[in-house]
Amino acid sequence: MAIRTTTDTSDLRALAEGLKRRDPDVFDQLIEQYQFRLFRYLLYLTGHRERAEDFFQETWIRVLERGYQYDGKSKFEAWLFTIARNLVIDWQRQRKVQSLDTLTDPAQETPLQIADTRSPSPLHAAMRDEQDSAVRASLAQISLIYREVVVLRFHEELQIDEIASVMNLPISTVKTRLYRGLEAMRVAMQGVAS
Repeated sequence: MAIRTTTDTSDLRALAEGLKRRDPDVFDQLIEQYQFRLFRYLLYLTGHRERAEDFFQETWIRVLERGYQYDGKSKFEAWLFTIARNLVIDWQRQRKVQSLDTLTDPAQETPLQIADTRSPSPLHAAMRDEQDSAVRASLAQISLIYREVVVLRFHEELQIDEIASVMNLPISTVKTRLYRGLEAMRVAMQGVAS
């Protein structure tokens, strides 16, 4: 079975059936398709590579164990990111941390960068790296409640309603956090450029 990132209900139902059967081919294809996005999301949430790796493994274990819970009515990635996010929140509660903001430290390791298969000129590569660094620095400066929404929307390309589902928030709250996050990034980018 070929897994596609479509919202076609028949594809989503087929995926749900494959997960219920614990089909190893479906599971392998899902890991291959979503591994980089999931790891990047966890790295942005935790700010620690080792912690993100632990959550990455645990997320896929949960997908395997609880695949029967995926009903195929929504995008798989929204369900996947919800599992990952809940693992981070559970870990946070066990540590009796007051907020997700304490999980990140801008001084820690930079987020995972996926290699670009195209070969830009050295000048374009240097300009892109400088811009990427400025965006990462600005992203690291904003509060995690805004950063998470910005990452889900622009890095993971989830829709507003899907982000609301992942974060278990009303759509209006997601929109507000996205607006405030973008505004905070704009202010931070001006500080980085100075």
